[in-house]
Amino acid sequence: MPPVVVGLAVTPVKATRLHAVERVTLELEGVRENRRFYLIDERGRMVNSKRVGELQTVVSEYSDADRRLKLVFADGHALEDEVRLGDPVETSFYSEPKAARLVDGPWSQALSAVAGRSLRLVEPLDGGAVDRGEAGSVSLISRASLARLAQAAGEPSVDVRRFRMLIETDGVEAHEEDRWVGRAVGIGETSVLFDGHVGRCLITSRDPDTGRVDLPTLDILQDYRGSLETTEPLAFGVWGRVLKPGTIHVGDEVAPIDG
Repeated sequence: MPPVVVGLAVTPVKATRLHAVERVTLELEGVRENRRFYLIDERGRMVNSKRVGELQTVVSEYSDADRRLKLVFADGHALEDEVRLGDPVETSFYSEPKAARLVDGPWSQALSAVAGRSLRLVEPLDGGAVDRGEAGSVSLISRASLARLAQAAGEPSVDVRRFRMLIETDGVEAHEEDRWVGRAVGIGETSVLFDGHVGRCLITSRDPDTGRVDLPTLDILQDYRGSLETTEPLAFGVWGRVLKPGTIHVGDEVAPIDG
C-alpha cells in the first residue's frame, strides 16, 4: 500500500488549538485558512503558545470566502463575527519586521482574558501564512515517526497535534520524511519541494488541549536525534514550499516524484 495522507490540521489564529479537517486547498502561499491571524503584545511582538500555553485551549475557525472568524473557548462559549480591519501596525515576527493591521471587534479582549495579559489580534498585510511564509508553507510528519518518538519517551502514543503540522502521513518507515528534504513530493493533486527539517521548541512539550507542559519532548529528541545532521536542531518533521497548487484530501497518496 502506498503512503497516504491520514490527517490534516489547521488553525486560523496562530497559537490556538489545531483542529482536524478532511481537505485543504493548497495555494502557492499555503492554506489561506491556516495561521491567517496572529497575536502581538504591547510592544508589537508576536506571541505564540511557547510563551502563553493557555491559548491552546481556544479553537479558532475561519471562512475566507465570508471573511468570518469564530473562536470557541474552553467553557463552551463562542464569539463569531465578520473580520473588520483597523489601524495598521508594525509588528515583530520572530524578530523580523512584519506589517499588519489590527482586527477590530471582541477578539483581542477575549484572547487577552484567556492569556492573562494584554494581546492584540492582527492580520498581516500580505495575507499569507504567518509561519514560514511562501518559502515553507507546508509541513509534514509521518505516523511512524510519532510512534518512534513515543517509544523513545516510554509512552503508548504521542499526540500529533503537539507538533502543529499541516499533514500527517502513514505507510512509510520512521523518519523516512527526512530523506525527502531536497526532493519534490506529490501529495494528492499537489506537489511540494521539501527544503528542510522542522526544528522543535518548547511548544511541543505542551498538552495540545490544555497548553500545560507535560512531556519533555526536547530532551527526548536530543537523546535520540540530537547527533543527526539536519537543517535545524532537534528536528522532527519536514517543511517545504508549494510547486503545484491544488486540493489535498485525507486518503490521498504521497510519493516522491523525482526518483
